[in-house]
Amino acid sequence: MRKRETPNVLGGILGFAWLIVILVPIYYAIVTSVRPREDYFTSNPLSLPTEFTLQPFRDVLENDFLRYFLNSTIVTLVSVVLIVLVSLLASYVIVRSRSRLARFSHKLFLMGIAIPLQATIIPVYYLIIQMGLYDTLWALILPSVAFAIPISVLILTNFLRDIPKELYESMTADGASDWRTFTALVLPLARPAVVTVGIYDALGVWNGFLFPLVLTQSSEVRTLPLSLWAFQGEFSVNIPAVLAAVILSALPILVLYVVGRRQLISGLTAGFGK
Repeated sequence: MRKRETPNVLGGILGFAWLIVILVPIYYAIVTSVRPREDYFTSNPLSLPTEFTLQPFRDVLENDFLRYFLNSTIVTLVSVVLIVLVSLLASYVIVRSRSRLARFSHKLFLMGIAIPLQATIIPVYYLIIQMGLYDTLWALILPSVAFAIPISVLILTNFLRDIPKELYESMTADGASDWRTFTALVLPLARPAVVTVGIYDALGVWNGFLFPLVLTQSSEVRTLPLSLWAFQGEFSVNIPAVLAAVILSALPILVLYVVGRRQLISGLTAGFGK
């Protein structure tokens, strides 16, 4: 007879409590963003608004939010494409090559994970100035790509090592070149890992604050995290407008996660079950 499992009551209670801790701030932000500013100061912040309004969203959209949204979209898309392309090619060489250069490159990428971004901001600032890229979108794209490649290579390398060697050998026996093997075998099988890296890096680039703060100055190249900081000063007494900007900024990443959540989980767990 099967042994009857005892329900983990304490774990269930703690899990439910943690769920409440997560949901309450989300509920507060959504409810407050559709509440009139006057209602926010005269009623319970967690109660439903007596009058629903979209005026906070209108206030945000009328203050160049779409420009900041476009800048963040451009920086994120270009950065993710470059990160995935460079990391996938580097991971393929590391997995397939037995040369000392490949092994050294792998160790070099692993060392890059240990370098904190904040410790290199002064050299990065100097390099951007010397390259003449200060206050441009490229000043945000290039450092974001450089600091995201090490962890991306780690994820992709672990995934590519799970591909059976027999598949590589069969491609070689058929006379396929390295590029043909990469495009016909590696790319289709590595899609979960690619989605994982794409979502993970998109989240980091989209929410990046330090690079826009240090490497840009004008409002024309301002991204959403920096604009939220500016909105907080501009709408200091308009809390509904500030939270409306937060919700609009979080929606793209939320949609991206919902679309690729299955590939994200499978990609993150690849190579760690051995």
